[in-house]
Amino acid sequence: MSGKGELVVVEVRKKEVVAAGLPMQEHLLPLSNLDLLLPPVDVAVFFCYKNPTTTTTRLTGKEGGLLFTFASMVYVLKKAMSQALVSYYPFAGEVVHNTVGEPQLLCNNRGVDFIEAFAHVELQGLNFYNPDDSIEGKLVPKKKQGVLSVQATELKCGGLVVACTFDHRVADAYSTNMFLVSWAEMAHDKQLSLLPSIGRSILSPRQPGWYDPFLDDMYVPVSALPPLPKNTKPNVDELISRIYYIEADQLSRLQSLANHGTSGRGKTKLEAFSAFLWKLVAAREA
Repeated sequence: MSGKGELVVVEVRKKEVVAAGLPMQEHLLPLSNLDLLLPPVDVAVFFCYKNPTTTTTRLTGKEGGLLFTFASMVYVLKKAMSQALVSYYPFAGEVVHNTVGEPQLLCNNRGVDFIEAFAHVELQGLNFYNPDDSIEGKLVPKKKQGVLSVQATELKCGGLVVACTFDHRVADAYSTNMFLVSWAEMAHDKQLSLLPSIGRSILSPRQPGWYDPFLDDMYVPVSALPPLPKNTKPNVDELISRIYYIEADQLSRLQSLANHGTSGRGKTKLEAFSAFLWKLVAAREA
């Protein structure tokens, strides 16, 4: 993949809100203590698919075989999402603040913002090395409301990009992946293989017999924080996103090196690569 790629021009053709297929009783869910400490951060994931008409893959439904078109794929995605949101109803809610300024999750079936778009670029013309310019804000939606935003983009070659932006305070990587798997299962008319646990009793404050006084300084209500000085600019470095392509045999070699001379449970490819990447970062900062 070239480091330059083509200029990505995207036309938004339709916006819709997809709600859970069944009604629910409106209620509030607390966030974890860790999520109360962290600032609001959105995380995104996107999936790229080649033009399905070049294969023999077909949609199978009650009407029989149906060739994939962008309209038919979007229909399946929306229908499956509405079904998945019945079990994953927190994703159809929104984050609000309580009387002391702390965020909490309002489960009101507001729904998920779903965008349909067309990009004047072919799949092979996308610059995956520099996603900040070619992907972010173009093929990946910016979440403006709610917990989750989705964008389905048709490419000039007939390919498809499906992108999701989640509120990290509500969904970490594990729960995000659970939802994506369940969404895919609904699209294939399958039963959910995993059901989410929405219970919040484990997140409720406990009554310890003793705690160190330093916790009083570490955890304070948002309303007790002093206001920031005027004209304060955050001292943060600019973040740059990169996507790298790594051959499978290179990952296997890293895994083999990580497991050389060790006993017990072997290291996975992800563990081996993460350790290698951390080693490079540490050497760079030394």
